[in-house]
Formats: sequence, structure tokens, C-alpha cells
Amino acid sequence: MIRLENLTKSYRTPHGRKILFRNVNAIFPEGKNIGILGYNGAGKSTLLRIIGGIDYPDSGHVVSDQRISWPLGLASGFQGSMTGRENVSFICGIHGIWRENKRKIMDQVQEFAEIGNYFDAPIKTYSSGMRSRLAFGLSIAVEFDVYLIDEVMSVGDVHFRRKCETVISEKRTSSSFIIVTHAMSVLKKNCDVGIYIGDGQVRVYHSIDKAIALYQAGVPDSKVSENNMPSALNV
Repeated sequence: MIRLENLTKSYRTPHGRKILFRNVNAIFPEGKNIGILGYNGAGKSTLLRIIGGIDYPDSGHVVSDQRISWPLGLASGFQGSMTGRENVSFICGIHGIWRENKRKIMDQVQEFAEIGNYFDAPIKTYSSGMRSRLAFGLSIAVEFDVYLIDEVMSVGDVHFRRKCETVISEKRTSSSFIIVTHAMSVLKKNCDVGIYIGDGQVRVYHSIDKAIALYQAGVPDSKVSENNMPSALNV
């Protein structure tokens, strides 16, 4: 279960403070794969980072009894002067993964990333694609109840994207996903439930198709009433 309690998040901009969420209360259905939709700047990636514990709300809380990943493919958390191997080792330590399990994850990440000898080179020498490969490989190698995905399947070449889709399909047998992407085909293929973000609110829909239809129709969230969205869970 993931529950947002009175969640408020804002940023300071040259034009004043931008409110992304204001006193949001919502429950994410347990055991469902969830797609998050909203226009650019609505706060999709910010919400994902807050759920993953790498960003913080102004007020309110995220309550959960599940093990939640950081956003898959997130490469900004790497230390540039350390090698890929050293970064993986460090993150394993943070999550209490040692000895044989650590060696297993190290091997999995190295194999998945396909960056050859660069695995033992400093991260600062990597291309952005190599960093994304390493980050995704590490994210998926650690076991979580819920995996957070932010546009990771849109990076890399066709071969890498297919590898990402394959491993996500395998993980779906034991874990669930919360996905942010502009690719509607990815959401339709992988998600059961839809979340629509707009006007500072987060609305949860039983059907991903309902959320996609609302998004593609270009209907401002403030114009959606209780009467014309019977499948929404306004909690």
C-alpha cells in the first residue's frame, strides 16, 4: 500500500512559487501496475522522486509498508570519481547487501549494462547512455516490492530498450511498477491503473484507458467533475 497524506510540494521560480501538489490525499491500489500521466511540468517525475524518497514534500507524508525502489535509471546518484563497480558496491552496502548476494548483484549489473572494461573506470568518463545502462542494471538487480520507472525505456538503442522491457516483464510476476512515460503504448501494455496529475491534484483511476482518454482529450483537470468520471477514486 502507498498512501499520500496531505502532500504539498512547491518550487521557487523567477516568477514566484509554483505549486505542484496542494494537500493531496490519495491511495495507490496495492498489487497493481500504475501509469502516471500529466502535462509537462505537472509534477509526474517529482511525485515519483518523493515516493522513492529522493525528494521531499513541503508538508505531508508518503506512507507505505512496501519496499520501494529509487526511480529506475536514475544516474544522478553516482559518485563521478568512483568506478562503476565501486558505486554498485557502495549502494549495495547502503541497502544491507553483503557477501554472496553482493557478488551476485555485481555480476548481474555488469552483465546487463554491457559497458565492458568501463565497469572499472570512473563514472565521470561514461557517456550518458553508459550511465543509464549501469543505473538501470543496478536498479533492477535489487529486489523491491514496487519499482519506479521514469522514462527509462526511452533511452539507449533498440537492443537495450528490448532488454529493459524483457526484465520488466519478468519482474511483474513478483513486483509491481509505477511508470512515468509519454509513450501511451508502454502504459497500455504494462499498466492496470492510471493516475492523472493536474491543477495541484492527483486522481487515481481504476482503468489506465480512462486516464489516457482524459489526457489525450486535453481536458483540464479542473474541468473534470464527479459526474463525468465515475471510475475515479477521489480519496
